[in-house]
Amino acid sequence: MSVLDFDLSDPDFWAKPMTEREDAFERLRRRETPAFFEEMEISYAPKGPGYYALVKHADILEASRNPEVFCSGDGGATNIPDMPAEFTEYFGSMINMDDPRHARLRRIVSRAFTPKMIKQFEADVETAAVDIVDDLLAKGSGCDFVTEVAARLPLKIICDMMGIPERDYQYVFDRSNVILGGFDPEYTGGDLDQLAERLLNAGMELQQLVQDLAAHRADNPTNDLTSSLVNANIDGERLTMQELGSFFILLVVAGNETTRNAISYGLRLLTKNPDQRALWLEDIDGHAPGAVEEIVRLASPVNFMRRKVTRDFEMNGQLYRAGQKAVLYYWAANRDEAVFTDPLRLDITRHPNPHVGYGGPGPHFCLGAHLARREITVMFRELLRRVPGIEGGKPDRLHSSFINGIKHMECSF
Repeated sequence: MSVLDFDLSDPDFWAKPMTEREDAFERLRRRETPAFFEEMEISYAPKGPGYYALVKHADILEASRNPEVFCSGDGGATNIPDMPAEFTEYFGSMINMDDPRHARLRRIVSRAFTPKMIKQFEADVETAAVDIVDDLLAKGSGCDFVTEVAARLPLKIICDMMGIPERDYQYVFDRSNVILGGFDPEYTGGDLDQLAERLLNAGMELQQLVQDLAAHRADNPTNDLTSSLVNANIDGERLTMQELGSFFILLVVAGNETTRNAISYGLRLLTKNPDQRALWLEDIDGHAPGAVEEIVRLASPVNFMRRKVTRDFEMNGQLYRAGQKAVLYYWAANRDEAVFTDPLRLDITRHPNPHVGYGGPGPHFCLGAHLARREITVMFRELLRRVPGIEGGKPDRLHSSFINGIKHMECSF
């Protein structure tokens, strides 16, 4: 085994140039067994026992297919340290649950995310994309592509689905940035000791926003998702107000931040790969499905999810003991040389493309994958048709171990 000269638990690692990150995870994939890392000390959680870094595509598939062994609910899936109990009031939605609680919540909310339901939103997505490109052309070259284009579409669609008025879009946007701001001082203030308080405040404010709306919709229902969820009675089951609030946080954070970053990375990838842009322009609709999957693979907006082992389990020659932690690095698996030929290359015709950008197979596969694909497709279709030469400059990356994000990126056309 090679001696590792980097530490995935060190916040400074996630601020290194992308080439260094690529090299580090390539070295981890070359190991016969997963590397083990100590956990960092943080003010709001006890230091844990450490974790195995799963970076190979095969390992992540197997762990995802065995949720009864690699569980999400014991301490949370979105953080490596065990989440304090008070956090679960705001951040304890489905992503941090196991069956049967996970299955119950997913059964109630999943009816809003079927392909049939997503098709009903298609006109709204297309109208929003047209308006966004209209505004982009009016502002002119040199504006921030992330805030003016990539962030606007998913934010509007999610808020409109829930019935959140336009005057609250910025409120939601700012608080979702705090929740997924990682170590980044622009969003979290730079003081890790105060991070827990900032996270809780942001979660509390988002939950209060949707609970106030839900209380009104209970007596004055409309055709939005909040009305459907607050009045849903599926097989005798309803969401509690706390569950509704936590689901909204999951929806707005996952549905807004991840799609925003996929669109941002997509423009950067096309800028760096003009041959692939030219190919896509030859048949915008025909190449769109493959291009969107390839963008999601390389963008991998969610770097990881964490699991805790419930019983002794052997996988690919490694024995995992009950109580140990395993971190599923989707970003690394999407670059696995054993699965993807020339994995760092953008290839919009790549087939097959079994990426795990929406998570691995199993109960935690992304509920909003259909909607995300639709938003990315429509946004690039509108851009390629009306601003075919648009380019993205050097990205200002989010300092986070959890989200592979772009905060700002100047565009030119």
